[in-house]
Amino acid sequence: MTSLSQIDVPELTPDEIEAAATELLRQYAQKFDVEITAPVPVERIAEIHLQLILEFKDMKALFPMAEVHGAIWFSQEIIGIDQSLDPELYPLMLGRYRFTLAHEVGHWCLHRHLFIPAEIAHQGDLLIGEHSAEVVCRKTSKRRPIERQADEFAANLLMPRSLIRKAWAEFRFGSDEEIHIATLRDQYQGRDPMFRGRKPESQQERDLAIKEDFAGPLAEQFAVSREAMRIRLEELELIVESSTARLRSEEHTSELQSRVDISYAVFCLKK
Repeated sequence: MTSLSQIDVPELTPDEIEAAATELLRQYAQKFDVEITAPVPVERIAEIHLQLILEFKDMKALFPMAEVHGAIWFSQEIIGIDQSLDPELYPLMLGRYRFTLAHEVGHWCLHRHLFIPAEIAHQGDLLIGEHSAEVVCRKTSKRRPIERQADEFAANLLMPRSLIRKAWAEFRFGSDEEIHIATLRDQYQGRDPMFRGRKPESQQERDLAIKEDFAGPLAEQFAVSREAMRIRLEELELIVESSTARLRSEEHTSELQSRVDISYAVFCLKK
């Protein structure tokens, strides 16, 4: 079995990763003749379209030396999610569960060819043990390139640029303009939203708390955490620190759309 330490992960640009997630959504929508709306049906994409097996596992028992939220067994076509994230048992974990699942789907789409040669990817002689997941996603480890790529894929899958911009305009009563942190500070005068369950201890923490509280309705709409939505809105320059060049963002959207069909997304094709 190929281990993570033996893998030289190819560099992927943000555009390539976004195009891969966009292509997966396009394939799913075309195959099942559905429109993609929020929240993105990541479970159906994983289990029905990609035909992966989703299992909740006791990750502490499997990987006692690390805090693990998810892992993927490529040759067994299994995604394992820590049982503490089961949204049926722990509804408050829904956002983290969905992001973890989308993260593992990202590994499947972007990285499985690095672990399993295409000509033998589905042969039974590659079955592996419970402890031999090819990619183990640790909560607190330094983010390796393979993990950063899967994170970016998950953000684009769960919060597609086009859907976020549409939802943003509706959220902002028809305006697609960005909002500045200075404006949010003014709106939150006299209010102190909590930061990670406690009062902010610095201006930086207060700004993050304000942004995440403001992003709350969109996070609920897309069934992601407030933190994930805040990061996505910042990536799309919808929540900004200072004046931004909207033309740059609009040109990026147009350029990306023009090359989706020839993207890196070939790895998302159904088995």
